[in-house]
Amino acid sequence: MDKSGIRIIGPGDLTDEDELPGMTDAVLGIVTAGHYSAIHDSALNKTYVAAFERAYGKRPNFISLGGYDGMHLIYEALKKTRGNTDGDTMIAAIKGLQWESPRGWMQIDPRTRDVVQNEYIRRVERVNGQLANLEFMTYPMVKDPAKEAKK
Repeated sequence: MDKSGIRIIGPGDLTDEDELPGMTDAVLGIVTAGHYSAIHDSALNKTYVAAFERAYGKRPNFISLGGYDGMHLIYEALKKTRGNTDGDTMIAAIKGLQWESPRGWMQIDPRTRDVVQNEYIRRVERVNGQLANLEFMTYPMVKDPAKEAKK
């Protein structure tokens, strides 16, 4: 598409990490917005990707990363509550929590309890011989715009 002058933009799951290996060079140049790329340049992501590939034989995607971050959040909440699993206590423990994820820094908004995270603009390119979502622009720590407008 890119070579023919057709430009495609879309959401991150259009070029999902675990689907890219089965795609052809026709997807080169597609631009998407998403909060994760398996080639995100951080030490934590490199460790995460290597462990995931060893365990499952494929690259992680945003869905697997959601599970990773969800478990991290539960772990940190339990540390803060000293094992108290009461719902209100757990919710109070996660408000405002910040941590480094393989996707970058994240936070739980203390007002809305929404995830606050970077959103990346990515372009499909060949990186080390594989199709990959290469991040080229970052919108840092994005909050839900509708809820922010109602503040």
